[in-house]
Amino acid sequence: MAENNPEQKEIISNERTRSLLSKFEITDLNPMQKEAYKSIHSKSDVVLLSPTGTGKTLAFLLPLIEQLDANCGELQLLILVPSRELAQQIEQVTRKMGSGFKVNSVYGGRAGTKDKIDLKHRPAILIGTPGRVADRFRRDNYPLEHINTLVLDEFDKSLEIGFEAEMTEILDALPNVQQRILTSATNEAEIPDFVGLQKPVLIDFIEDGDAQLTIKTIFSPEKDKLESLGKALAFIGQYEPGIIFCNYKETIQRVSEFLNNNGFDHECFHGGMEQFDRERALIKFRNGTNQLLLATDLAARGLDIPEIKFILHYQLPPHLKEFTHRNGRTARMNRNGSAYILHYEREPLPNFIQDINPKNINIKNQDIAALSIPVKWKTVYITGGRRDKISKGDIAGLFFKQGQLQKDQLGVIELQQTCAYVGVNAEIVQDVIEKTNNSRLKKKKVRISLI
Repeated sequence: MAENNPEQKEIISNERTRSLLSKFEITDLNPMQKEAYKSIHSKSDVVLLSPTGTGKTLAFLLPLIEQLDANCGELQLLILVPSRELAQQIEQVTRKMGSGFKVNSVYGGRAGTKDKIDLKHRPAILIGTPGRVADRFRRDNYPLEHINTLVLDEFDKSLEIGFEAEMTEILDALPNVQQRILTSATNEAEIPDFVGLQKPVLIDFIEDGDAQLTIKTIFSPEKDKLESLGKALAFIGQYEPGIIFCNYKETIQRVSEFLNNNGFDHECFHGGMEQFDRERALIKFRNGTNQLLLATDLAARGLDIPEIKFILHYQLPPHLKEFTHRNGRTARMNRNGSAYILHYEREPLPNFIQDINPKNINIKNQDIAALSIPVKWKTVYITGGRRDKISKGDIAGLFFKQGQLQKDQLGVIELQQTCAYVGVNAEIVQDVIEKTNNSRLKKKKVRISLI
């Protein structure tokens, strides 16, 4: 029979892979993804090293989803990540694939009652931070014997921020793990013994990164670099979405005040913010409501926003590793991107920057006031989501029919469990809210408001 033919099985697998890839507008896997796909399909333990933005998430999700058992109603695949943002991103990617398998993510900063509701009907794929996953395993009596595969995504970061005890506890609770996959964007971290790797296949594409990334230096004549920052942004152009990195939230507050005073629309993102505010900042950045994200290194990992054209180091990180992760936010998946270093001209550059020998950009004659960019999108909030059986198609239909939007006036729709966020043309957003507020989506009457 056809299903017993290994050659036919591979053809079917490739057809399914192509179908999944089409949802990401990708026609083929890159070399790293092809090698990872083959190794993971062989059921080997795998250590995957590849720069940020090269597609590691798809590299492990594609083969692992193909291995899931559709007849099993319990947890089968566990993915541990160092941050809630990375957990959310992987969940979004998995949902976009439309595999038919239930997926949920759990992480700190989110009510445990929401976890219990989401996990009442067990997902095949569970994604989470080690602390929250360990807590759920302690509190809830989940059968764990069906978890055959464990992914430690960005495992070096999880170890770096102190999750070793929780990761050890989780691994000790899994009796039947047959395959372990570890990923990282660097090759500096040692793999601890508690992971239990068995003759792992090493896939190392670290040296193949940054092919599309251009690194440039902008020297500030003043130690206080705010004026130079304004000139740098005017030089780059606010049409270009980008991230400005600072080392401290106090610096972000000062830079944010300067940007506000000079008409640069932006969002802030740092660990001192409430989770709710951080999520909204990312949503507004992703859908183009604001083109600039002012962030600490919290944004250096786990944010998959392919449209980012540049990052700017207002303050340099202390080490090359953090510099590399920041730069990985741009030039993703074969797209071009630039990394700008804003540095006081009388201070020497760190050795790891001198070794790169970046190109110098002169902005001394740039006029800050020369830039005035109208806001194209505004973000509206809808009080209904996936849990109410609402789909993106339902939302689009409401805005097209009742809101009388044209296709190019509706932006990104982000659907969550209990709510949704939609990008709407800024010029007509208030009119659209008046036409759609208090409407019914499926069986739920929803409120629609501007955020």
